[in-house]
Amino acid sequence: MLLQNFKKQFFELALFSTNQVYAWYPDFDKNNFTRWAKQGYIIKIRQGFYCFSEYVSQPNFDFFVANTIYSPSYISLHTALAFYGIIPETVVQTTSISTLKTMFFKNDLGQFSYSKIKNDLFCGYSSLPFNSTGKRVVLIAQPEKAILDLLYIYPQYSTEEEILNLRFDEYIMRKELNKSRLKKYLKIFDNRALNKKIEILQKIYDL
Repeated sequence: MLLQNFKKQFFELALFSTNQVYAWYPDFDKNNFTRWAKQGYIIKIRQGFYCFSEYVSQPNFDFFVANTIYSPSYISLHTALAFYGIIPETVVQTTSISTLKTMFFKNDLGQFSYSKIKNDLFCGYSSLPFNSTGKRVVLIAQPEKAILDLLYIYPQYSTEEEILNLRFDEYIMRKELNKSRLKKYLKIFDNRALNKKIEILQKIYDL
């Protein structure tokens, strides 16, 4: 198959699976994947998943990749907090929440980690486009849910000193954080340890 014909069929997907290809073309030669990858036209993301190289530089594409290669999942934890400007650090991994088992992938686009959470806690996310057309979206935790996910997943953030060391942006925490939304999601967790952490957070930032 010619690459140009293949792109006409699959380019708008941005990221595609081999199963999708074989569904359309049962006789597709799998050697095309290897050849096109070596030539730089496509990039292997994980076993059975590829993306077109043109998409790599588009904003939030790594988020879209994270959502797609391990589903259901949404961007949260350090990555979401950095995206909103709540923490100052540049995040090495793209961190996500999933109802599936904890997982980690590394590929040419970076590192992707997934933390497992209970089904009833898989909520509190919204969608945003990763390109100008808006045809593809990514799921990302709302700021309040990203904070709760972080404090819930990582037990070490249990004292005032440790929470201060996260260096949450004071202006965002005091002026922009949706306090009613934070309380709403906190009730869903129904977790005593998390409640204590939020009490500390409220004390620090006068929430």
